[in-house]
Amino acid sequence: MSEGRRDVKPASAPQPSAEAAGATGPGAYTQWRATTLGRVTEALEQRRILELVGPVDGERVLDLGCGDGLLTATLATRGAVAVGLDIDRAMLRAAGARAGAGRGEPARFVEGRIEQLPFPDAVFDVVVAVTVLCLLSDQAIAVQEAARVLRPGGRLVIGDLGRWNAWAARRRIKGWFGSHLWRSAHFSTAAELSRLVARAGLTVDVIRGSVYYPPTGLLARVLAPLDEWLGPVTTVGAAFIAVAATKNAEREPTQTESSGMRSDPRPAVDSAP
Repeated sequence: MSEGRRDVKPASAPQPSAEAAGATGPGAYTQWRATTLGRVTEALEQRRILELVGPVDGERVLDLGCGDGLLTATLATRGAVAVGLDIDRAMLRAAGARAGAGRGEPARFVEGRIEQLPFPDAVFDVVVAVTVLCLLSDQAIAVQEAARVLRPGGRLVIGDLGRWNAWAARRRIKGWFGSHLWRSAHFSTAAELSRLVARAGLTVDVIRGSVYYPPTGLLARVLAPLDEWLGPVTTVGAAFIAVAATKNAEREPTQTESSGMRSDPRPAVDSAP
């Protein structure tokens, strides 16, 4: 490693938030992907996110709320210097198990809170947050933290749960009947996500919808092709909304800063326990 590297360590002993207490474990991810509905839906959502993230070869990418690490590992296979962050140690253990080498180095995983990221300013080229803002009590702080660790000119890609669709209705009903996870969840419109991003000092570039079918496996198979046509046109009825934005470049980094940030593109991180 280069001597110019900025050292980054996880936050010390982060405590699970109220939102994380109701989150599902790694086994639920496996069960979800084993169903037709889960397999089709996750493939559509990941395709939409990767489309907005774009080429990542050699770029430093942070995956917020990485869960069991599937997206983080996928980014690593595309050549990214990929780091996943999650507060759940069980998720991080599952993520570490899948962290094989990509075209460059394997993905790495860090324990920490999204609302208080354990990284210096401006160390990532891309920050991704997929279906995680909906579970946080203060989304604005989370987006501000994502913007803080993003370099000027870097990209933030958010994928979150849409408000007006059959999926959100079913989740609200589950919340009414006792699901802690869905009782505290927040469903967003494209306009709300855009405002969050803009207030953090980023410029919205692209908004896309995805998952326009009701939550049944048969309709998922039949209606999945609609994503290609509806996604670029409207977010009305979309269960998943993705926003891509660019951090405004307020100034050019000095030669010293550029040398320190680029001599080794990976922040030093500790693996999950």
